[in-house]
Amino acid sequence: MSQETFRSGFVSIVGRPNVGKSTLLNRILGEKIVITSDKPQTTRNRIQGIHNVTGGQIVFIDTPGIHRAKSRLNKFMVEEALSAVEGVDLILFLVDGGADPAKEAGMIKEVLSGVAVPVILVLNKIDLIPKGDLLERMLCYGECFPFKEIIPISAMSGDGVDQLVQLVHGLLPEGPCYFPEDILTDVPERFVVAEIIREKIFRLTHDEVPYSVAVVVDSFKERENGTVAISATINVERDSQKGIVIGRRGDMLKRIGTQARQEIEQLLDTKVFLELFVRVSPEWSDNTRMLKEFGYQ
Repeated sequence: MSQETFRSGFVSIVGRPNVGKSTLLNRILGEKIVITSDKPQTTRNRIQGIHNVTGGQIVFIDTPGIHRAKSRLNKFMVEEALSAVEGVDLILFLVDGGADPAKEAGMIKEVLSGVAVPVILVLNKIDLIPKGDLLERMLCYGECFPFKEIIPISAMSGDGVDQLVQLVHGLLPEGPCYFPEDILTDVPERFVVAEIIREKIFRLTHDEVPYSVAVVVDSFKERENGTVAISATINVERDSQKGIVIGRRGDMLKRIGTQARQEIEQLLDTKVFLELFVRVSPEWSDNTRMLKEFGYQ
């Protein structure tokens, strides 16, 4: 296919926390590159996922959920999300299918104010919407902003996702292939490893812990026999959280490490030796120096 007919571009996925942005990106890519959980504010950084289609390449940008920020970490996350509507070719604005359109309208108008590129409203979790209400909700959203299209999907089941990707590809401009076709994301392996460990903490510990956790990969060494040795530090804000992460006789930390190691081995396709440490870094989420040290800058 000639260069003239090749379409490519950058597409931001934005919306409130826990509406399914990361699940959608993983579904589109067919691989898990972004961690997910049932807790809001799981995603903290912008992450690019590269999806190749016939005659094109789409670079999707997953973003943190837009919410009211209190700590410096939260402010960083919101700034990451809001800046993602600039300098892109298209925006996917995700909303939860079960949300009230009237309550979402104000936030949609505020976030998309001044946006010049096409915006597709993606109505996710359509399994939560009574069939008779779907059209009414789509019409309500259409009244609050001039969306290019409104597409109902289920990121979890994949319903409607292929049609969404086809629509996105057709709206992109002609352009180059920005990344080699065998690359799924531009983030380094160390970042993905840290995120996998953090996800296991989200899934295995109490509600009070995940939001106060930052994972830093201290060393990542490939050995001559092909195995990989990884050492990482789990930073928490309080002694009580450290106790929860370690668990009785170290049981919780062992579970976190085992589940993380198994997934990292799948990612790297080799045997992994994973060593985890837990450190108390008081109020790191509101400390500018520590935020930079932990990769939030």
